[in-house]
Amino acid sequence: MADADLDVIIRQLAKQQHKTLTAAVKARRDRYLALAAKAKDATGKQRFRQMAKHAFEEGSAAAKRLQTSADNAADSFARAMRRAAETLAERQAAAPRKPAAKKPADKKAAAAKSAKR
Repeated sequence: MADADLDVIIRQLAKQQHKTLTAAVKARRDRYLALAAKAKDATGKQRFRQMAKHAFEEGSAAAKRLQTSADNAADSFARAMRRAAETLAERQAAAPRKPAAKKPADKKAAAAKSAKR
């Protein structure tokens, strides 16, 4: 996982958080529905059912926003990394290449050449 792309990790973490949040939302909805079943009067039952409905809607919306935000962050990071790689490739292609100077194999050979001149 150390050399995995960060955008993939962002998406994996968001998926885990989305599952956790969705499970919590469903548990809260079930709690309100259980309270509605235990209610003595019809208005109490209706009120708890409405609370369950609103809790589920709000929780689902929050989970969707979380997922969208994580997708946007992952896409933005991936796009930035592509741009950085393209910029680096362009700089390397545009940089003038200097021919490597030939170095003598050893100092004795260099000294012998300079002595002949």
